[in-house]
Amino acid sequence: MGQRRMLLQHSTPHRQTLTSRSLRRAAALLGFIVAASSGCGKNNPDSAPNKTVSTPSKVAFAGIGFQDDQFFKLAEAGMKDAAKKAGADLLLGTSAGSQDKEITLVETYTSQKVSAIAIAPLSVKASVPALKRAHDAGVKIVTFDNAIEADFPESTIKSDPILLGRPTGEAARKYIENKLGGKAKIAVITYMSLLPEAASKRNQGFLDEVKKLPGVQIVAQQDAWLAPNAVTVVESVLTAHPDLDMIWAANEGGTVGSVTAVKNAGKAGKVVVFGTDISEQIADFLLAPDNILQAVTGQKPFEIGTMAIETAAKAARGEKVEKRVDLAGAFFTREKPDEVRSYKQHLAELIK
Repeated sequence: MGQRRMLLQHSTPHRQTLTSRSLRRAAALLGFIVAASSGCGKNNPDSAPNKTVSTPSKVAFAGIGFQDDQFFKLAEAGMKDAAKKAGADLLLGTSAGSQDKEITLVETYTSQKVSAIAIAPLSVKASVPALKRAHDAGVKIVTFDNAIEADFPESTIKSDPILLGRPTGEAARKYIENKLGGKAKIAVITYMSLLPEAASKRNQGFLDEVKKLPGVQIVAQQDAWLAPNAVTVVESVLTAHPDLDMIWAANEGGTVGSVTAVKNAGKAGKVVVFGTDISEQIADFLLAPDNILQAVTGQKPFEIGTMAIETAAKAARGEKVEKRVDLAGAFFTREKPDEVRSYKQHLAELIK
């Protein structure tokens, strides 16, 4: 994992560019020209704030995330980029962690006759019924970031969860060996109650590595996937375990909250953090002189979003798509600040 890794949107052989000719053929064959209705352009009260659900006037796809963090903002940017290249409408919504809201969005987009829905489902089971109804109505379903327990989605595109934990676990193990004499008390901040399957695999990837050292103790494991909550949870963990050496967080919010809590508690230099996901804020933490955040394994959200829409378009044309695409993460460490700065510059280009 020591070699240079960048989140470049042209880095995967699975991605293909849609031509205007293929889009026109898809529209002609499948008849996805949808007339504007009297409700066009009105805000849907069940969609996320600042998101507009409108009746499409041409070939249309829908994208649904479940959280308004930088991961999903970058995934949306990737979706927009793919839809623009395809000359297609893209309708975006966020379930904001609500299963009811997710169902309403799926039903809304289905009634608007979008050709496909790319969705990060909230639940492997509870998300199935609404998506199955959409599928039965002729809407192609592509899941990203998380899978569901059903076979009807055309494809699932996500990061390999074990590979999001393992590289950081390897780095943490080396840190413990080299700087802590092979012994460490570690707290794990995860999100088992939100997405147990994905969280457990991320946990496994990290813990399998650090537990190779007999001197490692996992003294706490708690859920806190949003940054404000993670700050509170980690502050309690630090109080309960004043001799804590290390925290590993399984997602962006947990990582941000863990670093903030360590800094607030005056524990910089005593407790280090390893994490998951990469954002501008996390990159700044890696570059900060306080030496709290040591390394993270980030996802490739822009690429995931782009692939989700491109796959949806291929499925809508009746073309064969890969049933499952698992992407490796990108490793960033404070030991290689130039790579972190390059990521920040690339990130600015993606979201400008």
